[in-house]
Amino acid sequence: MARKSRREEQRKRQAAVREAAKERRRPGRDDFARMLLWLTIRKAHAEARKQQSRAPLDTLCTILVSNLELQGFDADEAEDVFAMLEHKYPSQIGPGRIKRHLGRSCEAGELPSS
Repeated sequence: MARKSRREEQRKRQAAVREAAKERRRPGRDDFARMLLWLTIRKAHAEARKQQSRAPLDTLCTILVSNLELQGFDADEAEDVFAMLEHKYPSQIGPGRIKRHLGRSCEAGELPSS
């Protein structure tokens, strides 16, 4: 019985943490990871167009797939997922769904000037 009540307390505590993060509009680790991957693929596409070569995309794919393979993922499956993202991200305005509950202060998908 004690185990169930500890789980219930943990569930309530975690729900409160998520609610507080939502109220503060605090992005999570997955939000940063999704944005970083999207920006990286977009940048590799821009480089590939500039060089008129797939080399930047192939290099990125090799790095990602080899590291995922070290974690135990299937290399062919990882390459398939990368190919899907590679085709999807350049035409996509922004990574993932728009978080309507957060509002939008700028146009998603615009790369910052550097």
